Amino acid sequence: MTASSRKNFTETINHRQPDRVVVDFGSTGVTGIHIAIVEKLRNYYGLEKRPVKAVEPYQMLGEVESDLIDAMGIDVVGLFGAKNMFGVPNEDWKLHKTLWGQEVLFPGSFNYTYNSNGDILMYPEGDTTVPPSAMMPRSGFFFDALDRQEPVDDATLKVEDNLEEFGHITPAELQYWKRQADSVRDGSKVVVASFGGTALGDIALVPAMNLKHPKGIRGVEEWYISTLIREDFVREIYDRQTDIALENMKLLWETVGNAVDVVFTCGTDFGTQNSTFCSPETFDSLWLPYYRKVNDWIHSNTTWKTFKHCCGAIEPLMSNFIEAGFDIINPVQINAAGMDPVKLKKEYGDKIVFWGGGVDTQGAFAFGTPAEVKEQVRRQCEILNRNGGFVFNTVHNIQANVPFENVVAMLEALSEL
Repeated sequence: MTASSRKNFTETINHRQPDRVVVDFGSTGVTGIHIAIVEKLRNYYGLEKRPVKAVEPYQMLGEVESDLIDAMGIDVVGLFGAKNMFGVPNEDWKLHKTLWGQEVLFPGSFNYTYNSNGDILMYPEGDTTVPPSAMMPRSGFFFDALDRQEPVDDATLKVEDNLEEFGHITPAELQYWKRQADSVRDGSKVVVASFGGTALGDIALVPAMNLKHPKGIRGVEEWYISTLIREDFVREIYDRQTDIALENMKLLWETVGNAVDVVFTCGTDFGTQNSTFCSPETFDSLWLPYYRKVNDWIHSNTTWKTFKHCCGAIEPLMSNFIEAGFDIINPVQINAAGMDPVKLKKEYGDKIVFWGGGVDTQGAFAFGTPAEVKEQVRRQCEILNRNGGFVFNTVHNIQANVPFENVVAMLEALSEL
C-alpha cells in the first residue's frame, strides 16, 4: 500500500525516500496546465464535460478540479488569491470562446476587445476605458504584457510608485484566505498557497497589469537597467515591500495556520538559457538580505516551507538560494547550461528540494516521441527522487500545443514508477 500524499511529502521535504514520487500539476502559476490541455485531460479520463475555468488567464492556465486531481494521481493542491493577474475577481464565471475555438469560463469582469489584427486586448480590472495592459496575439495561446512605461524622471521618482500593488492585507482578504484554507483542512493533499507580496522584482509583475495607471519603473528593460543604475532605489522598494509582506504574513499565519504546507514565495527569474542575469555577488547584495529576512521569519514563526521559482541556467546561484533560506527551488530546467540533474542532485540534493524538471518542455515533451518522453520521465525520477527531495512537475507549465500523446506518455510513466 502506498503512503498518503501528505506522508510522502513529509518524507520528500525532509530528504528521505518517499513511498512514491510526489506529483504536482496545477498548484501554482508555474506548475500549471494550459486550459486547452486541461479540457483534453478531462475528456481522456472520461470526466464530466464542462467548460474549464481560466484560473490564471495571463498564461491561460486551467483549473484542475478535484475529479481530475484524483484521476491524475496529483498530491498537491493550490490556493490562489481572490483576484487574477489583471486585478479581476475570480467570480461570476461566464462562458467565452477562445481564439482557437475552445469554450472556457472567464470571470464576469474579464472584459476585452479586439484590435484591427484580431488580437485580444485585456484591461486592468476589466476596465475598457483605460489603456490595455496585455495582448493575446491572434495566433497565440496566452497573453503578453504591454509596455505602459511613462518617461522616467529620476528627480521625481518615488518608491511609493512601485509599491502601489503591495499594500497591507485587509480584513476582507484575510476572510477570503480563511475560507480557502478551511476548504482543504481535511489534510488529504499537500497545500501550496500563493499569498503574494513577497516577489522582489518578478518581471511578470513589474508591468503591473492589474493597475489602471501604473507609475514608477514599469518597463521590463527599464527595470533591469534600474537594478544597475538605481540600486539604492530598488533596495528601498525591497526593504519596504519586505516589511509590509512580513506584517501580512503574521496575520495570514494567525488566520490559516498549518492548513498550508508551502508558501509560493517568489517567482523572480535569474537565468537565461545559457547564463545567469547577474553574478552571485550582485545577488547577495541586492536580493539575498531580503529573501533571508522573509525565509527566516517564516521558518521561525510558522510550519510553512518556502518555494522559489527561477528558470534557466541557475546552477551558479544554487548555493545562494540555499543560503537565502529557500526550502524549494522550481524548476530544474534540465536543458539549460550547467543544469545537469546528476550534478545538481549530488551537489545540492540534500540541501534544497527540486520541484519540477521531470520532463523537458522545450525538448522531448514538445518534440519527442511518447517513448522518449517515458524514458526521460523515468530517468529524471530515478535521479532526482533518490533519497527524496523531489516533487514531479514538468519544466514550467504544460503548454497548449504539446502533443497530447506525450502528455499521456508522461502520466503513464508516472503510474508505472
